[in-house]
Amino acid sequence: METIRTVAWMKEHARQARAGNRIVGLVPTMGALHAGHLSLIERAKRECSPVIASIFVNPKQFGANEDFAKYPRAFEIDMQKMEQAGVDSLFAPEESEIYPNGFSTYVNVEGLSERLEGRSRPGHFRGVTTVVMKLLQIVQPNFAYFGRKDAQQARIITHMARDLNLDTEIVVCPLVREPDGLALSSRNAYLSKEERKAALVLYRALEAAKNELTHGVRDAAQLQTSLRRKLESERLATADYAEVVDAERFEPVLKVNKPCYVLLAVFIGKTRLIDNLYVEPKSTGSEELVFHF
Repeated sequence: METIRTVAWMKEHARQARAGNRIVGLVPTMGALHAGHLSLIERAKRECSPVIASIFVNPKQFGANEDFAKYPRAFEIDMQKMEQAGVDSLFAPEESEIYPNGFSTYVNVEGLSERLEGRSRPGHFRGVTTVVMKLLQIVQPNFAYFGRKDAQQARIITHMARDLNLDTEIVVCPLVREPDGLALSSRNAYLSKEERKAALVLYRALEAAKNELTHGVRDAAQLQTSLRRKLESERLATADYAEVVDAERFEPVLKVNKPCYVLLAVFIGKTRLIDNLYVEPKSTGSEELVFHF
């Protein structure tokens, strides 16, 4: 696995691959790799050659009071995991390579970026879309892979790629969980043993929502009340939001009668975790629902 540090060489390296009519796949990460990241690499390996992964902890997507300085960094371990997973090239630039002196150009997806996560973390998605756009421009991959745990982020990036007529196809891959249901996240490393146990309340809340939907509940307000009641049962949990939204625009719905997300953002102690359940009718006009955890 080759490690590339500069934008100039990454662009040339990717250009050579495209010139050879190879199918280039990109897996962007901020490091602190877990099985969720590795599942993206596995998918990319099945569909692309070469597979390029990136590690860049993007300062532009962290707010003033967020955890940029203490965000988990384990570069040597991450390199080993990527090499074992079959990554062909690792792009690991310094901040000055991505944001040179005088940098002042940003990408913003209006509307979608202002709800939910965007409301709780002002400027977050502007930072995400800007760095993803830069990576897509540098590598120009055929496919780029993102996880559905960050459902709103994945939707925004897909929308950006469509609006800007990018040639890259955005591939959104399934969420990956621990055996007990906790969604994998680099921030899980912040949790104490007691908090790790408490964090399971997110999964229990989503399971309760699924159970209600299975038994015919379609009213979004009722579901949200149940979600909050379940979250409030855990003393270490403080809900930021618990909402049911349509899967296209991430706007609130009254009834679950089309593809929707049940979205959670919850503080467990000082650690903020997100999780979701994707719900869709089994077929057009069907009352039966399909659930994706």
